[in-house]
Amino acid sequence: MSRQIFTGSSPLRQMRPVDRWVDLLWFLGLLVAALTLYGLHLGGVPLRDWDEGLVAQVAREIGRGEQNWLYPTLHGMPYFNKPPLVHGLIAFAYHFGGVNEWMARLPSALLTALSVPLLYSIGLELFRHRTSAIFSALVYLTLLPVIRQGRLAMLDGTVLFLWLILVWCVLRSRRDLRFALGSGIAFGLLCLTKGIFLGLLLGAIAFFFLLWDTPRLLTAPYLWLGLGLGFLPVSLWYGAQWLYYGQGFIQGNLFNQSLQRVWQPVENHSGPIWYYLLEILKYGWPWLLFWPQGLRLAWQNRNLSWAKLILVWTGIYFVAISIMNTKLPWYVLPIYPALALAVGRYLAEVWKEGDRDMGLWKLGKVERGKPDHFMKPTPDQLLPIFILLAVIAGIGYCYFGGMISFLNPQLIPQRDLQFTFGSLMLTLSFVAVLIAQKDRQFLMVLFWGMYLSLLLFFTSNYWVWELNEDFAVKPVAAIIREGTPPGQEIYLDHPFGRPSLNFYSDRHIHAVDNITLKTKWEMLDQPYFLLKEDSLKKLQLNNVQKIDQTPDWILITKKP
Repeated sequence: MSRQIFTGSSPLRQMRPVDRWVDLLWFLGLLVAALTLYGLHLGGVPLRDWDEGLVAQVAREIGRGEQNWLYPTLHGMPYFNKPPLVHGLIAFAYHFGGVNEWMARLPSALLTALSVPLLYSIGLELFRHRTSAIFSALVYLTLLPVIRQGRLAMLDGTVLFLWLILVWCVLRSRRDLRFALGSGIAFGLLCLTKGIFLGLLLGAIAFFFLLWDTPRLLTAPYLWLGLGLGFLPVSLWYGAQWLYYGQGFIQGNLFNQSLQRVWQPVENHSGPIWYYLLEILKYGWPWLLFWPQGLRLAWQNRNLSWAKLILVWTGIYFVAISIMNTKLPWYVLPIYPALALAVGRYLAEVWKEGDRDMGLWKLGKVERGKPDHFMKPTPDQLLPIFILLAVIAGIGYCYFGGMISFLNPQLIPQRDLQFTFGSLMLTLSFVAVLIAQKDRQFLMVLFWGMYLSLLLFFTSNYWVWELNEDFAVKPVAAIIREGTPPGQEIYLDHPFGRPSLNFYSDRHIHAVDNITLKTKWEMLDQPYFLLKEDSLKKLQLNNVQKIDQTPDWILITKKP
C-alpha cells in the first residue's frame, strides 16, 4: 500500500516513475546550462585583488609544502584568515592543470554550477510543484552576482553549494530521518570553508526553520549524530591550529578575522545599515522587480513550509549581515537562493493564471491572447519599468558601439559589451510587448534572453571589471620574475598592496611610502624597488641600477 505524503493540509500521491525521469532530465538540463555559463572563458582574464590573489597564492603554497594543507601559509607566514578547505581544492586542481587562472577558479565555479540543479531539488521538496521549482532554479541560474562571484577564485561559491546541501538535507529529513546526517556534515564543511561563525549563522537559520516547521526533528538522534560527525573535523582542525600556534591563532582567526567584524570594520570596509539592500538593488535585476510580490506571497502563506523557510532565511540572514560593521559585497550572496525561491513561487502563480485563462479561452469566455488578468499584484503594473530598462539597454548598445561618441570621443567601440546590451535590449523589449498583451510567455522570453545575455557578457573580457581600476599586473610581474631571485622581497611605490601582483610574480611585494623606501635603500645591501619614473627622480637614490621596465614601472636595485 503506497504511503501518502502531506504538505500543509493537502495529500500528494507518490511520484510516479515517469515523474522521476522528468525531474532527472530537468536536473541534468539545468546542470548543463549552469556548467556552460560558469565555465566559458573562465581563465580568460587575470585574477583580481584582493581575495582572488590571496586565495590563489595560499593554494600554491599548500601545493609546495608537506604540511601546508594543515597549516596554510601566505608568503611563508601563517595564514589565519580562513580555513583551507577551498584553498586545498584549488591546490588539487593546480596539481592536474598547472598554476593558472582557470585552475584557480575551477573548484568554485564547478561547485556553484552544481548549486543550480540543487536549488531545483530544494524547490521540489518545498513546493511539491515542478513549475515553482523550475522557475526558482532559472531565476537563480540568471542572477548576475551569483554567477560572477561563483566564477571567481573565492570561497563564497563553495559556501552557497554547501549551504544548499544543508537545506536540502534538512528538507529531506522530514520524510527520511537519515538525511539529517548529511545536514550535520554540510554544517561542518561550511565551518571549514569560511569559519565557524558563518557556519553558526547559517545553522541558526536551519534551526529556527525546524523549530517553526518541524520541531520533532530537533530531537532526532540522526541530526545530532550528523552534527557530531560534521563538527569532528572542525574541532580537530581548530585544535591543531591552537596547539601549533597558540594564542596567536585565537587572536588572528577567531577574533581579528571573524568576531571583530561584527562591531568593527575590518580594513576600513564599512557602510550604512542599508548597504546590502543597495547591493541587491544594483545587481538583482530584473528578478528584483518580482521579489516584493514573492515575499508578500510567502507572508500570506506563512503557515506552509516553503513560506516559513523563505521568511526565516531572508529575515535572519539579512538582519545579521546588515548590523555587522564590516561590509563586503559578497557577504550578501547567501540571500540570493531565498530570493530565487520567493520569485520562482510567485512566477509559478503567474504562469498558473495563464493556464486558467487558456481554459477560459477554450470555453469562449475570453479572447485568445488577451486573458482578463494576471495574478495580483499583476506583472503588467511593471510595464513602465521594463520599457525603461529596454531604453537603458538601448543606450548602452549605442554607447559601447560608438554610435554616440560625443559622450566620450576617446572611447574605442567595445563589441562584446555592445552585443550584450543589444541582447538585453531585444529581450526587455519583447518582454514589455508580451506583458502589455497579458501573455504569460513573457516569462520564457525573459529567462532565455537573460541567459543568452549573460553568456555574451561572461565570454567577454569585462566580467571582472575591477581590473580596470588599477595598472595591469601581468607585464609588471613578468619583469619581476625575470629580474629578481626567487623568494626575494620587493618594495612597491603604491598606496596599497596588490595580491594579484604577488601571485603572478611569485614574490612578496610590499607597498610602502617614500620615507620607508629611502630607509630600505640605505639599510639593505641588495634592495629591489618597483617605482614609477617620477618617483625615481623624486627619491634621488644613489647607485641605481635599472633591471627592466614596462611603460609605467621601473624595476631597480643597487649597483654591485
